[in-house]
Amino acid sequence: MTTLHTSANTQYAGTPLEEAERAMIFLHGRGSSADDTLQLADHLRLTKTACVGLQATNHTWYPYSFLAPEAQNQPWLDSAIELVHHTLDDLNEQGFANADIYLLGFSQGACLALESVARRPTKYGGVFALSGGLIGLGVNQRTYEGDFGQTPVFMGCDAADPHIPKERFLDTADVLKTLNANVEAVLYDNLGHTINQDEIEWVNAILINGV
Repeated sequence: MTTLHTSANTQYAGTPLEEAERAMIFLHGRGSSADDTLQLADHLRLTKTACVGLQATNHTWYPYSFLAPEAQNQPWLDSAIELVHHTLDDLNEQGFANADIYLLGFSQGACLALESVARRPTKYGGVFALSGGLIGLGVNQRTYEGDFGQTPVFMGCDAADPHIPKERFLDTADVLKTLNANVEAVLYDNLGHTINQDEIEWVNAILINGV
């Protein structure tokens, strides 16, 4: 029997939830962990921010490539998206407006962040997808509906990333723009499948200025 994703292993850092003015959800990549991704917080301008690191069962949000048919990644994919949505709901119940909630993901976590918000568009504080794209055979595999209210979205990726096709990266940006997100999609040369300082600066600019 498959064990699905739960909030049992969620990790917290930064300002305690009861004292924070905003929150950021961190989503790790395949084979990584919440603890690993939360280390990014040390490089971010997260004043009065609660950091919430979600943990995938067996360190993997879904078993196959994000480009595989969606059915192949079930039930893990739906469980992962449900966990993100549950976390958003829980933060709302604790007094955080969506406009004060940010999501940051790397690789598989970036794909999960993008897919989760695309299925629930609203005005978020910001969405940061580092090396990722919308999930499935194509970005038009479902009809996304809603309005991001000009949520700032930063996407960064190597132009020749072996895991993230350039076309999917750009198509994802276009879909988010049609949903009224304020998208900045930056392709880098020779970045590799990692995170660079320019991406960190983009994230910090949005955290500080909101745009």
